[in-house]
Amino acid sequence: MVKRRIGEVEVGAIGYGAMPLSSGDPPGAERALATVRAALDAGVTLIDTADAYAPSTAELGHGEEVVARLLRWLGAAADDVLVATKGGHTRTPGDGWDLDGRPEYLVRAAEASLRRLGTEAIDLHQFHRPDPKVPYAESLGAFAELAERGIVRMVGVSNANPEQIRLAREIVGDALVAVQNELSPAFRSSEPEVRLCEELGLAFLAWSPLGGMGAAARLGDEHAAFAEVGERRGVSPQRVCLSWLLALSPAVIPIPGASRPETIRDSTAAAALELTDDELERLTAAGR
Repeated sequence: MVKRRIGEVEVGAIGYGAMPLSSGDPPGAERALATVRAALDAGVTLIDTADAYAPSTAELGHGEEVVARLLRWLGAAADDVLVATKGGHTRTPGDGWDLDGRPEYLVRAAEASLRRLGTEAIDLHQFHRPDPKVPYAESLGAFAELAERGIVRMVGVSNANPEQIRLAREIVGDALVAVQNELSPAFRSSEPEVRLCEELGLAFLAWSPLGGMGAAARLGDEHAAFAEVGERRGVSPQRVCLSWLLALSPAVIPIPGASRPETIRDSTAAAALELTDDELERLTAAGR
C-alpha cells in the first residue's frame, strides 16, 4: 500500500477505524480476528480506537483491550502497527455519552489507556472532543504534559476547528501531529481543517469517510456519481469514495471502519485505484 505520514512515522494511506469491534453490534472474536488480519495483510499500519468505544458503560476501555489482544494474537510487533487511541469522551448510565476535558481526568484516562494497550507509550493519543465545560487550552495542557512525561509519543486532536487546531499547535508544539475530523461526500465541512493540516504539516485522519450508517445507499443515491464511476471501473462506490478522499489532499488518511474481512479488503484497495482528472472533478462537484 502507498504510504502517508503521521509525524515522522509512515503508515498505509488507508487506516482502520476499530470502533465496530466494540460498539453497536460487535462481531465475535473469530470474525474480529479475521477482520484485523485482513487489514494487516492488505497493508494497514494504522489502527484507531478510543477508551470510550465499548458495548456498555460498564466496559470502558473495551475497544483498546480488543485491539491490543488481537494484535498479540496476530503476532504484530509494536513497530508494525501505529495504534491511535483517544480520551475525553466518557460513558454515562444507560450507555449514553458525555465529555470530560478536565486535565486531571485526561491524564488518568491516558494512563489507563496505556495499561490496556500494554505498550511502553501510546503511539498517538488524541483529544476526542472539546468539552464546553472546560477551557480548551486547559485540556490541551494535559496532552502537553503526557507528551513531556513520555506517556504518549504523539498527540492529536479530534473534532476540532481551525482556531482550536492552531491553539493545539501553540500549546502542544511539535508533538501535535494529527487532526481527526469527519470527512465524506456527505460531510464536507472539514475541508478548511484539511487545508490547515497541509499548511501545518499535520495528518488529517478522516473518520466516517463513507458517511456512516446508510453509506451505501447515499453513495448510490444522493451521491450517485460515486456509484456510476464505480460501475464503469468495476469497483464498489465505497472504493471510489476512499480513492477520491485520498486525492483531495496528501494530508488525508481515511480510517474506514469494518467488522468483516471483505469490507476492509475492499476499502484498502482504494489506495491502488487511480481516478482520472475528469472523474475527480465530477466526484468533487457531486459531493457539494
